[in-house]
Amino acid sequence: MDFALTDEQRALADSVRSFLRDRFGLDQVRASYEDTAGTGDPDVLRKAAADSGWLAVLVPEEHDGLGLGLLDAGVLARAFGAGVAPGSWSTTLLAGEAIRLGGSADQQATWLPRIAAAEAVATVALRGPGGSWSPAGVAVTAEGGRLTGTANHVEYAHVADVLVVAATEADGVGLYLVAPDAAGVTVQVQDGIDRTTRLSTVTFDGATGERLSDSSAATLEGLAERGAVLAANDLAGIARTALTMTIEYDKTRQQFGRPVGSFQAIKHHLADLHVGVTMAEHAALYAGHAVDTDAADRAMAVSVAKVKAADAALATTRAMIQYFGGIGFTWEHDAHFFFKRAQRLAYAYNDSDWHLDRLAQVWLDPLPAASSVEPTGPTTSDATPTAQTAGVAV
Repeated sequence: MDFALTDEQRALADSVRSFLRDRFGLDQVRASYEDTAGTGDPDVLRKAAADSGWLAVLVPEEHDGLGLGLLDAGVLARAFGAGVAPGSWSTTLLAGEAIRLGGSADQQATWLPRIAAAEAVATVALRGPGGSWSPAGVAVTAEGGRLTGTANHVEYAHVADVLVVAATEADGVGLYLVAPDAAGVTVQVQDGIDRTTRLSTVTFDGATGERLSDSSAATLEGLAERGAVLAANDLAGIARTALTMTIEYDKTRQQFGRPVGSFQAIKHHLADLHVGVTMAEHAALYAGHAVDTDAADRAMAVSVAKVKAADAALATTRAMIQYFGGIGFTWEHDAHFFFKRAQRLAYAYNDSDWHLDRLAQVWLDPLPAASSVEPTGPTTSDATPTAQTAGVAV
């Protein structure tokens, strides 16, 4: 059975692509990249998020959101990846999901309308140095509402209004709301290879946190799944743009009196990359649908999407550098924006080895029962696809 995006989802993606093309293209990405004194969270993109509802997509309607699903958010993430756009969109979106899934009614009423209106920057601090995005990777402990420990690779902590911090408790794991400027919180911005985001190490020394009342290890695992789906769609967007730019360049680049794109070895390689990118796009979209509907193959769909998207993005960005020739290796060319973002996101929300291990467990064991985490939103397609979907119209 085919699985197709709705006209509304296509229009949503087109609106983001059009804005980035007209208002925040690769020249603006470069300016943000090279602005070492800036926040890395461009005001023009935050204003666009407020005006266009990009951050409202997963917020329920009763909190001034659009009440859509992760599939819709994935459509947006792919557009941002295609434009290698910087900014705090994805991490604020994920923090909003933490509050929606694990917060009390009062906590939701306090934060979700602000997130939907792009009036607050939020981020998630879910793992310690070298840890996975799972309960085992948490390196912060909570006792009596006081947090101690370290969270690593926290995006946009230096400009955030609130942190959602995973912490180990006496009887499990909980999520806590923490003000970045609170006593006992130290935010240290770290240099990273990919400057389309800004990463920090956040240290907690007895900092006061407000527990998300209904959060648990299952909430953390649900966040990691949602993060993996958003990363997979971003990677698919990176891969598609990198491949398109490479093909267009190699139609005109001449070697031995012919376009290099006419050489058989290059044509075959680019065709193989196209197949890989298309499969990654399909898998990433279906993973969003699987989480939205809490499908029986949800775990499988998420891990397949993350692995395929990472493989496609890494392969196409490496080919981009190679097939652009000498210029592709330089700072002055845009190829490194795509390559570095792909390298970072390939490891975000667990790398391919972790997801392949998870897939092996899923294949060896019966399909898991429906998750206890509340589905994100309504089904956004009339189709009822399976993991073996015949095709996706994207």
